[in-house]
Amino acid sequence: MALIADFMLVWLPAPTVSLRRPLAISAGTLSKFFYGCPDNAFQVALAGTSYSLLQRVGAIVRNGAKLFAVGTGASLVGTALTNLLINARKVFDKSFAVDGEEVPVLSTSAAYGTYMSVSSNLRYQVLAGVIEQRILEPWLHNHKLVLSAICFAFRTGNTFLGSLLWVDFVRWIGIQRTRER
Repeated sequence: MALIADFMLVWLPAPTVSLRRPLAISAGTLSKFFYGCPDNAFQVALAGTSYSLLQRVGAIVRNGAKLFAVGTGASLVGTALTNLLINARKVFDKSFAVDGEEVPVLSTSAAYGTYMSVSSNLRYQVLAGVIEQRILEPWLHNHKLVLSAICFAFRTGNTFLGSLLWVDFVRWIGIQRTRER
């Protein structure tokens, strides 16, 4: 679950290279709108292009929807598999005792999808569009190795921050309870 979600979390809201296919002629209004949105809400527009405020908000919404689907799907697989393995171990190892209760699959998956679509999406939008593209790249454009190392450090820190915020989020919504001492 973590590998799938982390890869998609880094790539979807902040791709380095846009891999979009040409838009189909029969595409609807909503598809055409989202196609015209930048990859990142804070992306610097290339020469000859510009993005409206609505298109930039559209980038947040589109990436949030993608991350909701990825987060929910990854959590469904990961949580269900974890519960299955714990229950299988209980069957084969009668002395195995679980500290907590079985994790609710649907509510945990919906919560993870929501968390990714809001918190993770916004953090990566700011990281890729503001910190990396607008601050670090102009400042370190002649020092690619240093730029890559600093971007790596920022993204690693962002992942760590996201893990801390996830724990607080699931406690706040009541999916994970704090242990009594």
